[in-house]
Amino acid sequence: MGKIAGFKEFERQDENNIAVKERIQDYKEFTIPLKTKDIEKQGSRCMDCGIPFCHSGCPLGNLIPDFNDMVHKGEWRKALSFLHTTNNFPEFTGRLCPAPCEQACVLGIINPPISIEQIEKSIVERGFAEGWIKPEPPAKRTGKKIAIVGSGPAGLAAAQQLNRAGHLVTVFERDDAVGGLLRYGIPNFKLEKEIIDRRVNILIEEGIEFKTNVNVGVNYSVEELNKFDAIVLCGGATQKRELPIKGADSKGVVQAMDFLTQQTKVVFGQNVENQVLATDKNVIVIGGGDTGSDCIGTSNRQGAKSVTNFEIMPKPPVKRDEVATPWPFWPLKLKTSSSHEEGCDRNWLISTKEFIADKDGNLTALVTVEVEWVYKTGERPTLVEVPGSEKTWPCELALLALGFTGPEKTLSEQLGIETDSRSNYKASPTEYQTNVPHIFTAGDMRRGQSLIVWAISEGREAARKVDQYLNMGLSNLPTKGKGDLPPM
Repeated sequence: MGKIAGFKEFERQDENNIAVKERIQDYKEFTIPLKTKDIEKQGSRCMDCGIPFCHSGCPLGNLIPDFNDMVHKGEWRKALSFLHTTNNFPEFTGRLCPAPCEQACVLGIINPPISIEQIEKSIVERGFAEGWIKPEPPAKRTGKKIAIVGSGPAGLAAAQQLNRAGHLVTVFERDDAVGGLLRYGIPNFKLEKEIIDRRVNILIEEGIEFKTNVNVGVNYSVEELNKFDAIVLCGGATQKRELPIKGADSKGVVQAMDFLTQQTKVVFGQNVENQVLATDKNVIVIGGGDTGSDCIGTSNRQGAKSVTNFEIMPKPPVKRDEVATPWPFWPLKLKTSSSHEEGCDRNWLISTKEFIADKDGNLTALVTVEVEWVYKTGERPTLVEVPGSEKTWPCELALLALGFTGPEKTLSEQLGIETDSRSNYKASPTEYQTNVPHIFTAGDMRRGQSLIVWAISEGREAARKVDQYLNMGLSNLPTKGKGDLPPM
């Protein structure tokens, strides 16, 4: 806990952001960190709640009251030890996690919850600034060789854990740089890529080998892959959901992830031929999730004429629905991101019916209809169009941010791995082992599209199971929420 009754003395204080007009001029992170003394006050708000439900809210089981207490006391290095005990990459989650821990915070029942995510980010950034975070290669090697396919958060977490166990780890990444979704799927203004690079450099110094531009099953054979003692498949759920309506093949109807990836590559000086740009265009982003939000922020930075957002679901309530999602469950609430604040016309309960193009095939407009969801007991909700509600919107760029249907089948077919109805790679939720004994899987490839914090959790848990498999059931790697705790 923090200071006794500190939650009464101090109010929640969040980071400030650089003004909109200034921050949309570039692709840099724009948060303004709080001063050290102010972060320590935030740690002081952590109350003696008896049962810290923040633990259940966090997929990693982070030791949240412990590191809050250390920050409150000014013992930052010890706070970092607690944080790293359960989380390999708090610099990622401290920027990108939706913080389910905060929604489960006991203080949140009566007051704004502890600013856990901000404290987490502050701890790890202090650790890097002070030089506390250094490579920690294992004392001895087992001689066992492990292949990790995919270098996203699940793959990186599994790699570091297995390397700590003394195994020889090689990570294969099909793109030209390490990071998976973190690298090209998330805009630089949310995660500057130097943040990835500094951590990857530590992993390299710890003895992990990274091989980029290696697409297993395409330019690297599965026969070579199978020479490893164990394999962990940590690719993403990369099959993009389409919108199969009239005019969907028009020039200007673009998948959101393609749009975002292109811009990130340009930020780092790569040449992208025929880059899709929002400049001086009426942009409509179809899909209301985080990817849609990222498209809004990127479109505004590119100088879009207008940015509109469509969501087929109803507008969520501003506050928690105590009946549908009571505390400490994750609430369905209206989320207004920093990108929304930068300029966007948001629309709910709207469905796109048709894309309209000119004679050259260039998108000029799209047609929508208002919809309603009909709920009947014991039946799945059905979508009903509202008669007479059709509307035509001017649009030269439509970005499809509709999520992903699952991982690609290339590896599962070549390796003989069973998949489920959504093409996810089948594996026990507790063992992470596929039907091929020496092959394991974790992250989005196993559970479907999910959060970064879940990916790290899955990578850690899968690593322990691989270590047990290689050591006949024995492993010194920690289970969820446990590890080698620093002395109090």
